[in-house]
Amino acid sequence: MTTPPPQGNPFAQGQQQPYGQSQGQAPDPAQGGFPQAGQPGFPPPGAPVPPQQGRKLSFKTIKNIVIVLIIAGVAIGAYITSQDDANTAAVGDCMHRGSTDDNNPDLEVVDCGDAKAQYKVLAKVEGNFSGLTAQTKCEAEAKDFQYSYTETNGSKSFLLCLKDK
Repeated sequence: MTTPPPQGNPFAQGQQQPYGQSQGQAPDPAQGGFPQAGQPGFPPPGAPVPPQQGRKLSFKTIKNIVIVLIIAGVAIGAYITSQDDANTAAVGDCMHRGSTDDNNPDLEVVDCGDAKAQYKVLAKVEGNFSGLTAQTKCEAEAKDFQYSYTETNGSKSFLLCLKDK
């Protein structure tokens, strides 16, 4: 009578399992082994992979961004429009009066060939001047001046001596 062959590989002799695992047990993913389908934390094979959640902007964040953009736009617009103001005038520039109010004539620099050009700048003097001192200073700086314009803005105070174009 013959004995049946042993189950498994008859040529395998003394195979050793990794430390801490018994024969027939799958590797543990927590210990660096391969994940098995159906284990917690891993989708079964063929299951759709959920899309990654992106960071969503809240209404408050969007509102704050819009407010900052509006403020920046107003500041840039104010800077651009102030580039033609009287404080940027230099000797030889031509000016246009935008208002009939003597307290706020709204002078702006224009091209001397422009039909709006009304005055020519004969002198520009930095400093703070009042009515009589402005007249005296313009007489000393530009003999044939007709008008004086003073603007007081703290450290940017100045006097313009003007004549008709």
